[in-house]
Amino acid sequence: MQTPALALTGLLTGLALIVAIGAQNAFVLRQGVRREHVGPVVLVCLLSDAVLILAGTAGVGALVQAVPWLLEALRWAGAAYLLWFAATSARAALRPGALEAVQAPRTAGSVVGTTLALTWLNPHVYLDTVVLLGSVANQHGPEGRWVFAVGAVFASVVWFTALGFGARLLAGVLARPRAWQVVDLAIAVVMAALAVSLLLG
Repeated sequence: MQTPALALTGLLTGLALIVAIGAQNAFVLRQGVRREHVGPVVLVCLLSDAVLILAGTAGVGALVQAVPWLLEALRWAGAAYLLWFAATSARAALRPGALEAVQAPRTAGSVVGTTLALTWLNPHVYLDTVVLLGSVANQHGPEGRWVFAVGAVFASVVWFTALGFGARLLAGVLARPRAWQVVDLAIAVVMAALAVSLLLG
């Protein structure tokens, strides 16, 4: 796969994972709507994702070189997780509800602390970035994995920047259950397609 296409694949895969509704995104959205310490919140989120994605790419790559069968195991585990993710998103799309965001603290320190907690204390972030993105990245070889990883990191930059600073403009739309229903359905389709691609790869 050519470098631009591979980077785009990383970008789309990263977006598909981080766009899903969760505590972190709800918090970033709430901060954006309130226009309260948005810059630090966005910076913490995208830097944390970058560290986790690159660590997962490097760590899984090293393990694969030492234990060749691990890549095959990760491929099946990644496909299973993607199918579970798709099913969860599809179920959420069938049962839309109002977005419940975490109540935002007022001081910059407490806001940053909350952002760090929602990012690093969430077990799903490790499955998404370190395990899943790391294993998918390593399907593309020693050099290609870093191109894929850069695309995934850029997805975090784009998403968190748009969510944090664009939230005020989109707050009315995103507050509607129907909007999140469409988002969840799109995520379910992308996750299922990625799972099939891993299984066929």
